[in-house]
Amino acid sequence: MSTSYAALCTDFYVNQRIALKLDLPTSRETLLHLFDRVRREHPSMDRFRRYEDELALESPDDRRSYSWVSLRRTSVRSGWVNPESFEQAYRLHRLLLDTTPYFLSISPLDIDHIELVYGFDFEVAPEINRDEVVFSALLADSPLASLVDRGAETVIDAQPLIGIALAPPEGSGEGAPEGSAAAPGRPAPFTAYVEVKTRARPESPATRGEAEPISVYLTVRRLGAIRSLDECAAIFSGLVEHAEHLADSRVVPHVVAPIHAALLGR
Repeated sequence: MSTSYAALCTDFYVNQRIALKLDLPTSRETLLHLFDRVRREHPSMDRFRRYEDELALESPDDRRSYSWVSLRRTSVRSGWVNPESFEQAYRLHRLLLDTTPYFLSISPLDIDHIELVYGFDFEVAPEINRDEVVFSALLADSPLASLVDRGAETVIDAQPLIGIALAPPEGSGEGAPEGSAAAPGRPAPFTAYVEVKTRARPESPATRGEAEPISVYLTVRRLGAIRSLDECAAIFSGLVEHAEHLADSRVVPHVVAPIHAALLGR
């Protein structure tokens, strides 16, 4: 895990989602063979669990660093919480990209999008108004601050979200459809979303956000048709390049660090 990220948040994680258009197969043998394949590569992932809407293979979550893979009706997800390095998490995600299409009969036509998520969690005491923290850190010096009378009013919801269409990474071969990277009416191949979730409960200020963190999510998504499964490696490389650049140059210095500083001042 990046030392700089570890110093700024309670937990940092790297997740991947392969979103599909059709339902995944439910054959017992097929699913178990896939999870066995993942476990051979990652022996610590030996907990097979069934939840209401998903099947999951996990490593023990009683450690600071742990990993998981889950299958939902129309998606394959994987994640690593507090990885020792980015590459440790990336290896798991690449394994899923390489293997799930063959175990689960996923074709290029079936893939809706692939996304990579960097998550930053901040533990916050229940008595602290999380929305006030985010407002003070990110919005207090913006024109939006004039919407609130700070002397008489309390902020009860401040969860900014911004989405942007990205230019393709240089040399990735991931261009937009003929024309430009963001032709009118046609989605750009890569998009990014930065979202802050406070998990507040405005109807009950005294109990807002019990045991839940403030979270910052950087989601980079690759949209558009995939012609061949062989493209997945290049797509993942593009996601990584965008995510690392956006995290280092924008999200960490301008979102994560200000929230960290605002919490230190409480």
